[in-house]
Amino acid sequence: MVVCVHLPRFELVVASGGPRALPGRALAIAPAPAGEARVGEVSGAAEAHGVLAGMVLGEALARCPALELVPADPLRVAQVWEGAALGALEGIGAAPEPARPGLAYFMADGLRGMHKGDEGVIAATRRALGPRARVGAGPTRFCALAAALQVRSRRAVVVEEDMKVARRYLASQPVGLLRFREETSALVEPLTRLGVRSLGELTRLGRAALADRFGEPGAIAHGLARGEDTPLRARRCEERLEESLELAESNSGPALERVLELLVDRLLARVERRGRTLRAMILSARLVESGTWREQVVFRQALADPRRIWLALSLRLSLLPAPAESLAVTVERFGPPSGRQGTLLDRARVLRLERLGEGVAQVRALAGPEAALRALCVDPESRVPERRVVLTPWGPSGASAA
Repeated sequence: MVVCVHLPRFELVVASGGPRALPGRALAIAPAPAGEARVGEVSGAAEAHGVLAGMVLGEALARCPALELVPADPLRVAQVWEGAALGALEGIGAAPEPARPGLAYFMADGLRGMHKGDEGVIAATRRALGPRARVGAGPTRFCALAAALQVRSRRAVVVEEDMKVARRYLASQPVGLLRFREETSALVEPLTRLGVRSLGELTRLGRAALADRFGEPGAIAHGLARGEDTPLRARRCEERLEESLELAESNSGPALERVLELLVDRLLARVERRGRTLRAMILSARLVESGTWREQVVFRQALADPRRIWLALSLRLSLLPAPAESLAVTVERFGPPSGRQGTLLDRARVLRLERLGEGVAQVRALAGPEAALRALCVDPESRVPERRVVLTPWGPSGASAA
């Protein structure tokens, strides 16, 4: 049995300061500066005026002139979701699959003996996440999602594991349920215009007709409505390393790129890295105009070269919506231990870098980790020496990249 956990308006609750800030107020997540101006999650008072998530900002303000826009806080949302919510689910023995902030799934089969049946598993889930959590269960991920969205009280909705019962249950659900799956979210609007209101009406159209009209998303939608779904993939719990720096004044452009270079050098010099390569990183910033910014960067191959890591991350700095007051880099996933870097270099230079690395390691073993440093120019136009040049960990790889 698959259990679905849904925390309504999770991003809005975190960005606005807590669930007590929502009642009676028409709130919405402010649109991102880049791209089309569409609001994010909205409060119940805003929905009462006809404002929906994903609506164009102009139309939302026309329907609700008193609408208050809350700056998005993706950094805080990720911290609360991964640290509190997913950590609480893992605390009861579950192996959750996070779909998005506020929505997760896990298998209950291995927890029945620990919590004395399905009811015990659901009760433990509610105790871990609090009364706001809506819990549903069913034979598939999509069926459990439909059950969780139907919850309106403290009691969970559980669909029998019999597939015939699950198909009848899904046939009565609205077609808007497809909005919660990334592969099929774009089909809701055209299907509604065509007069398709329920998943039962969708299945009667046939897989071939849907695939012919909408391509692969149409075939996926037909399979979901018929009770077909992919197996769960639990998240991998990995160690995370983070380096951050508070900026003395709002920075952007070349100065911010130098700060990023400093953070990459510090991160690669951390003892906790243990020589491992980096496969995925998160670049985040706290903005001057309130709010935060967060961007995930997945490398095409696992890297340990500071220059290549810096180049991949610096391209994302152009997406910053406003000047930053702090910048941070976090390792999300590690790769295998790094082998010899610079395989295209000549033999003499490779040996020289190895000897330099051994010498730096010996110096740090005798005098501590701050024994070998190099000067990095951060803001050459500053009159304050501490702002113009900072010290960063030095090594053969950093020296070759400088």
